[in-house]
Amino acid sequence: MEDRSYLKDKKRIVVKIGSSSLTHPQTGSLNLDKLERLIRILTNLRNQGKDVVLVTSGAIAVGRKALGLTERPKERSVKQACAAVGQARLMMVYQKLFSEYNQTTAQILMTKYTMINEISRNNAKNTFSELFARGVIPIVNENDTVSTEELDLDFGDNDTLSAIVTALVEADLLILLSDIDGLFTDDPHKNSEAKLIPYIPEITDDLIGMAKGTSNSVGTGGMTTKISAALIATASGADMVIANGDDVRNITRIIEGRQVGTLFVAHKKPDFNMMDYISKKQYPANGR
Repeated sequence: MEDRSYLKDKKRIVVKIGSSSLTHPQTGSLNLDKLERLIRILTNLRNQGKDVVLVTSGAIAVGRKALGLTERPKERSVKQACAAVGQARLMMVYQKLFSEYNQTTAQILMTKYTMINEISRNNAKNTFSELFARGVIPIVNENDTVSTEELDLDFGDNDTLSAIVTALVEADLLILLSDIDGLFTDDPHKNSEAKLIPYIPEITDDLIGMAKGTSNSVGTGGMTTKISAALIATASGADMVIANGDDVRNITRIIEGRQVGTLFVAHKKPDFNMMDYISKKQYPANGR
């Protein structure tokens, strides 16, 4: 069994949580109990002197609930309207709960253009650096209100966004909280014989081919997007762990070095260039 004790020494951590982990499946409303636990854990990491970034989904889901829509919208204009309503509500909840622990937060909304444009990218990096220096936890989401798939200016999912943020801020650990325990040999929702793969020393083409996309009524990112995120994060020099977001205490367990989820080991590329991963709609296998 691989040794994960070194994870306790990570200094800059990006945590991504998906819509399905933030909401009650029966109603689509925010799971406030889980949110409160998540925020307490992240604040405690900051209290340990670690830099923390939260990449959050949920704006469209929250907005959809507020606008009385029973199904996930398909039209982009409706999605963007839901995002505009939901992002404000989601941030209000985050700020209120973080303030209970005297933790200052900042909202950062990003689009793919933020990364493609060198000036915007440098400005974003400098903003993160200043926030870290002041003990602030940045809360990041894609700016769905203005993202345009037709212009290829959206990330498509927050798994990819979280990996890009990890590379941008030079984090050394990315934790993806999902609706699944980690990477399996097959889709465990469909195959009871599927087995968890706890340790990925290297992302191979066979591994990429094995990953299968999954979807549900709330989230959009499947296992394929998580492999893409792992390619970016590990190439930038960060370890990445996929773990189940049903229990947000898994964040603490991961930092403690326990055997939780699937660990992708960092393989920093000396010639790593973020633009190799975000200038195309399809992210290259093995970083090529």
